[in-house]
Amino acid sequence: MALGNIIRKKREELKLTLDEVSKRVGFSKPYLSTVETGKVNNPPSDELLRGLEQVLGFEPGLLLHIAHVERMPSDIRQEYESSEAENKRLRGLIKQLIEKSPDKTKMKKLLKAEKVNIKQISESISPGRLVPVINKVAAGYPAEFNDLDYPVGIADDYVRCPDIHDPNAFAVRVVGDSMEPKYVEGDIVVFSPAVEVNSGDDCFVRFTEPHETTFKRVYFEKDDHVRLQPRNENYAPMIVQGKRVNGLYRAVIKYERL
Repeated sequence: MALGNIIRKKREELKLTLDEVSKRVGFSKPYLSTVETGKVNNPPSDELLRGLEQVLGFEPGLLLHIAHVERMPSDIRQEYESSEAENKRLRGLIKQLIEKSPDKTKMKKLLKAEKVNIKQISESISPGRLVPVINKVAAGYPAEFNDLDYPVGIADDYVRCPDIHDPNAFAVRVVGDSMEPKYVEGDIVVFSPAVEVNSGDDCFVRFTEPHETTFKRVYFEKDDHVRLQPRNENYAPMIVQGKRVNGLYRAVIKYERL
């Protein structure tokens, strides 16, 4: 989530107006508005960020950290985020080892002796969620990754999504042309299991036996049937029984090559 969105969301949760926050932090309402909308020309100062942390009840240093990450040059930030993704993957694997260990207490003591902070495994507010790209995961299980013993949200590649809050969100690279012209091969599409699916939505579809997946427009038909409609008119739709569908996940973000 972008810094401005984080600040606005927290302010609205506390039911505070921009006027109220402006008076408490000593910065003008118009400037705070540009910070929240991301239209600010001058990045917010550390002084303002510390004031917002105090007024809005953020953990001390959190907004400063997010702002400093956003200010990084693109090449440095890419290197930093790659390291963060790798750390996240390793923390997830450690968490899985703990859960599967026959002696969890012994495992936790061992990690403590090695100064591994287990609490860091939990998610926190960040400049944007790292969403796993699951194409390399066999059979394409988006939520559990049971087939390769992956924990939730762990994969080999990631894409950063500023406004995704679903910890089970995942992404795929489009292969083929059945969803053209809206989606072309090479696009990365992000799906959120937390978002409600309605008839006509573009969805990642997961089937029961055999374990297959596809990306199609979904329509709910009579008698518990589902029509999977390609956007490309050169492809015919497919009608399947509802019991064959093991998961429907709506597309929420598309990254395309320009």
